[in-house]
Amino acid sequence: MKSETIHIDTEYIRLQDVLKLSGLAATGGMAKIVIQNGEVHVNGEVCTMRGKKLRDGDTVLYDGVLLTVAT
Repeated sequence: MKSETIHIDTEYIRLQDVLKLSGLAATGGMAKIVIQNGEVHVNGEVCTMRGKKLRDGDTVLYDGVLLTVAT
């Protein structure tokens, strides 16, 4: 499993934006589809809310890549 850290300068970042920022989703439309299909895990649980607010320490797992949000 590959692991990456997404650094943010704000209080939170939305789930769909994390996927786009990391390059795991080429577009917002692609991010929407994989999230709504239940292919994305946030903090170990399936998440189907593309607008889910992620904060420092939250993790996202998609397509064998583990992303950690950090401030």
